[in-house]
Amino acid sequence: MDPIQIVIVFVSVTLTTIIAILSIQVWNILKEFRITIQKMNGILDESTGSVQKVNKMLDDAGKVSGTVSDGVVQASGFISGIKTGLSALQAIVGKRKETV
Repeated sequence: MDPIQIVIVFVSVTLTTIIAILSIQVWNILKEFRITIQKMNGILDESTGSVQKVNKMLDDAGKVSGTVSDGVVQASGFISGIKTGLSALQAIVGKRKETV
């Protein structure tokens, strides 16, 4: 065999071996990447559930505060009505005292 042919065969075998080893490494990296993506999907699914729970709690808190504010408004209206009634009663009593 010619020395050039030996060098070409040696280089070809070496490059084929290196490419095979690199292909296995890329395969392992892609497998680990897949596992990482699956873990991230699991975390995102859990966090989505948590976000939904927090949103429900905030909605419930909004309902409670709305109910409390409605009660306060109604109580304020009731107290205002009592004040108006007492003012009217004082006016009537004041007119009776003037006429007597």
